[in-house]
Amino acid sequence: MSVRRLLAVCAMALLGVPFVALLAAQSGAPARLPWGDPDLQGVWSNATLTPLQRAPELGTKAFFTAEENAAFAKQRREQTNADRPLRPGDVGAYNDAFFERGQGGVKTLRTSLIIDPPDGRLPALLPEAQRRVAARLAAAEKSPADSWHDRWLTERCILFGATVPMLPEPYNNNYRIEQSPGYVTILVEMNHDARVIPVDGRAPLSPAIAQWTGDSRGRWDGDTLVVETRNLKFNHQSRFGVGYLNGASDENLRVVERFTRTDATTLTYRATVEDPTVFTRPWTVEVPMDRADGAIYEVACHEGNYGMFNILSGHRAEERTAAEAARRGGR
Repeated sequence: MSVRRLLAVCAMALLGVPFVALLAAQSGAPARLPWGDPDLQGVWSNATLTPLQRAPELGTKAFFTAEENAAFAKQRREQTNADRPLRPGDVGAYNDAFFERGQGGVKTLRTSLIIDPPDGRLPALLPEAQRRVAARLAAAEKSPADSWHDRWLTERCILFGATVPMLPEPYNNNYRIEQSPGYVTILVEMNHDARVIPVDGRAPLSPAIAQWTGDSRGRWDGDTLVVETRNLKFNHQSRFGVGYLNGASDENLRVVERFTRTDATTLTYRATVEDPTVFTRPWTVEVPMDRADGAIYEVACHEGNYGMFNILSGHRAEERTAAEAARRGGR
């Protein structure tokens, strides 16, 4: 170590910075916590304009040029703009101030979050999974809101798609990572979920014990945190962050996530999803998560909220109107 570098380390040590973190900062390696694990802590955002799936016309084009990306990001912002005039009788909803657009592929220039298969598209569903999706869609068309059991878990404030895997949502894309010996905890801003992930080598839960966010077990592969999740509880109300998978996922789902601190302001997140009874092949997403300033705030979404009451009462009103029209038509 040079004299200048040694003096810099000593000066920072006087400010209370852990010595292992100082050496990591000087060498370019990821900072480490006092017990030796790589430091992934902080608030991170995966807000992005990059779509989950690549536009079919792009084929296997995995990256834009800088100019193409700027044009694509501009187009995406225009297409997703929620600042629109209200229709007659419309009480309004979220405007563009609520949505997080992110920066598109500014860091990666990727044309999709899916990096495998090579076409950047979700793989096809197996025939039985296709049948389940078709049956669910037909049931939803016939009885969209007979009761709360017909509605998405998102509408009931139980489960969003931002948890496992951590796919971007329209808003509330922040995650706070805290570490302690033997554990990594991820506080998910969307719907206030908290994932407590053991990294102490303990055995997973019995396959008979299913949970909404699954059973996660972590381990370190060099500087990368690898998290394997099984026992995810799925039913026809779980959208799994991907709308067209409505009712397709089952108990054989396995998600392997990889968290790597690639620089001071970037946490690279990669997740591979496999389900041999649903998908024709596994698929993988990669999302650069940006360091975010500030705190995570509560998302006050509670089961039994006004939204569910209004959805159900609105459908009952439509049914009464339809019944009255049928009665009059039968005269």
